[in-house]
Amino acid sequence: MRNFLIAFAVMISSSAALADYPEKSIRLVVPFATGGTSEIVARSVASGLSASLGQSVYVDNKPGGAGNIAMEEVKRANPDGYTLMLGHVGTLAVNPALFGKKLPYDPNKDFAPVTLVAKVPNVIAVSEKSPNKTLADFVADAKKNPGKINYGSAGNGSAGHLAMEYFSSEAGIDLVHVPYKGSGPMLTDLIGGQIQATFNGLPSLMGQIKGGTLRPLAVGSADRSRVLPNVPTLSESGYKGFETSQWYGIIVPAGTPQPIIDKLQREIAKTLKSKEDSKRMLEDGAILVGDTPAQFSAFIKAEQIRWAKVIEKAKITID
Repeated sequence: MRNFLIAFAVMISSSAALADYPEKSIRLVVPFATGGTSEIVARSVASGLSASLGQSVYVDNKPGGAGNIAMEEVKRANPDGYTLMLGHVGTLAVNPALFGKKLPYDPNKDFAPVTLVAKVPNVIAVSEKSPNKTLADFVADAKKNPGKINYGSAGNGSAGHLAMEYFSSEAGIDLVHVPYKGSGPMLTDLIGGQIQATFNGLPSLMGQIKGGTLRPLAVGSADRSRVLPNVPTLSESGYKGFETSQWYGIIVPAGTPQPIIDKLQREIAKTLKSKEDSKRMLEDGAILVGDTPAQFSAFIKAEQIRWAKVIEKAKITID
């Protein structure tokens, strides 16, 4: 009888939480600097949720430590649905293998998944002034000049850093990593010729590709991007089976009431089906998902296994 009463009280409490939610603004924390793919995805989600929930959802960028600083902050937040986190392949799947016991959070225990928002192909790109017209040209140049070609990423341990280290291992080339505090300043230097290449998420590059200042050499997804149909995949370019994409999803602190999680999932999925709300992401080549919390949880665990193998095989470190 006692257990029944406890379960009934929890059910009533959860129902009340859902009925009143949200009563105030919601913060969506992004673990990276402004100007990159993460901000494009976050602002699209925030805009759609603001409209559907009737409360402001604002983006709060908290860069640093390969996303670990923001993740540690959000894990301590009140699990009431008013603090959301933009989860990412780096913070949820790569960092556990990269940092090991030094990681200040447990992605599976400290957070609850809401939904996978988008998958984004990584793209190897160079300045339009580069003499390298194809991926084969780039690899040949790197082999002739080991340790002399610089590539930029949004920071140590970022998805772009890991993607290029993974590719360098497969291609047998020696590149120099130049970490930046976000994709914005990195792209400025790439266009200006201070660095020679990047392997970044497509949405952050699309404006420069359309404008002709960047040249895409290959996409890291299994299939060609619908917005770059003439750019070959890495698998097509001689690296059979090679695949690396970024992905983004919404997570919340562990302990957030399930009815709130489910409501957020429904509203985000609805936003992703709206061509107007998701216009920017679609134009920049994102593949939109909007799956269930259980499906997102299974996806995260599968990605953790995959990236642990990649990191071990490529001997990738954050040093």
